[in-house]
Amino acid sequence: MSFDVDTEDLKTLAAEQRRELMVARDIDSDLDFAFQLQLQEAISASLSLQPSTSTSTPTPTPLPSNPNPNPSFAEVQSSELLDLEREIDDRKLSELEFRKIRDDLHQRIHDHRVAQEILRMPEDEWENDGDNFERPFGEGTSENVDKEVFRVYFKGLVENYSPKVVFGGIGVAICDSRDELLFEMRKPFYGSAMNRQCIEFKALIEGLNAAIALDLKRVVFYCDYFPIFQFVTGRWSAKQRKVAALLNQVVLLRQKFLFCQPSFVSRNEIMFAFKFAREAMVSQIKKVAESAASGNVYETCVICLEETDIGKIFSVDGCRHRYCVSCMKQHVEVKLLHGMLPKCPHADCNSDLKLDSCSKFLTPKLIDMMKQRIKEASIPVTEKVYCPYPKCSALMSKSDVLEYSKGDFVVAERCGIRKCTTCNGLFCIDCKVPWHSGITCFEYRRRNPNPPEDVKLKNLAAVNLWRQCIKCNHMIELAAGCYHMTCRCGYEFCYTCGAPWKDKKATCSCKLWDEDYILDSDEDGDEFDDDEFDDDDYESDSDDYYGIL
Repeated sequence: MSFDVDTEDLKTLAAEQRRELMVARDIDSDLDFAFQLQLQEAISASLSLQPSTSTSTPTPTPLPSNPNPNPSFAEVQSSELLDLEREIDDRKLSELEFRKIRDDLHQRIHDHRVAQEILRMPEDEWENDGDNFERPFGEGTSENVDKEVFRVYFKGLVENYSPKVVFGGIGVAICDSRDELLFEMRKPFYGSAMNRQCIEFKALIEGLNAAIALDLKRVVFYCDYFPIFQFVTGRWSAKQRKVAALLNQVVLLRQKFLFCQPSFVSRNEIMFAFKFAREAMVSQIKKVAESAASGNVYETCVICLEETDIGKIFSVDGCRHRYCVSCMKQHVEVKLLHGMLPKCPHADCNSDLKLDSCSKFLTPKLIDMMKQRIKEASIPVTEKVYCPYPKCSALMSKSDVLEYSKGDFVVAERCGIRKCTTCNGLFCIDCKVPWHSGITCFEYRRRNPNPPEDVKLKNLAAVNLWRQCIKCNHMIELAAGCYHMTCRCGYEFCYTCGAPWKDKKATCSCKLWDEDYILDSDEDGDEFDDDEFDDDDYESDSDDYYGIL
């Protein structure tokens, strides 16, 4: 049965019940009136039997106009049915609005496909057949929508207005594969028991529900909050009931799509969702005092759109782009976890972030990670060498390790022996194995044509369908999502054929994704207290979430 039929039947039934309750309320009113008359006569008779000290006839006390302040059952039921009818009308309006958006979406996709087909058509073919070319709307439109992968951006924000009052806002933006905005949502939340983790989950649920209402079949939802990403990918298990309930809703909603995968991105890549969430929250509250009255100067961060004390604004060295410390910390951490050296978040800005400046807001662990990324970036790919001892694996440059080794071995350059600058272990620079004392490199390779470690790695790569970056030779695993891979060295390539990506576009004709080739991790991580968790307090312990080995 269709939605319209169900709604009409429900509305008809509600109207009939309301009429019956109105009749019952009238009967109750008549009975109450008769009771009040009897009560008034009894009071008058009682007063007439008592002796009076006054010569005047006592006047009965008038009854209040509303002797029964508590509503009757019929009145309560009638009010509830009226609310139900209003809710049904709202649902019909909402369904109509979504239908309009869905029809507009189909029209836009159809127009784009037709335009692409015309652009691919040779000029001579267009001159001959262009006048007769037509693609009526409706032919294959549904198939085009089903094939396209849409993007769901969501954001939930929380602000403590007072110790017992918390304001929140939800923003959702649904875009097509070209990031053209199709749907937007701003939804305020108000309450005393709300935290960031719960409102982020609610924002995700709202986004998935909107995508279902738009009849989208394939979506990727973009998340900038690491705990939510860990939950939805199955790496963390929910132990708190409210978190588990929200996570279960997300799991059930994802099952309604043909393809639905998460993607972890930095905050400035959440598109319009952050702006919508901020607008929803600001719509509830106003500033208690203007900046001038408080004596503080505020500046609006262009990423989170929050007015921040100027003392908590970070200025990027070189380009002088300015962002709040919270957004910068999240941006730097995401880039470091992706194996990349962070740059200015501003679009098309390539200014490097300096360690001295970033150390003001980074944790010690992130500072060490950034030092490692800076070291990796400073060494050319052909100069990189790693210590072969598993407990060390320190990164070094060939020239540095040679100079370090010459202090103990004069013939180091000629024989290939090297000494690790970190663990002081001896190894062969040519064979890249622990030092094979007493035999030449040729003899070692003859005896060990397939080193156990290499055989084991190749077997694992073959079983798990890992790929090797052609630029730095790192093994990479597709953990989840599409075939567009970004290695820790920054090289972007197609996971299927290895062809490079240039300017965020593929140079091959391989398909972008395959829903049958999605590898989900079953790892569980430690859970935290979501009431005390804050994005300024957490740091990730690993970079395995995006597939680097």
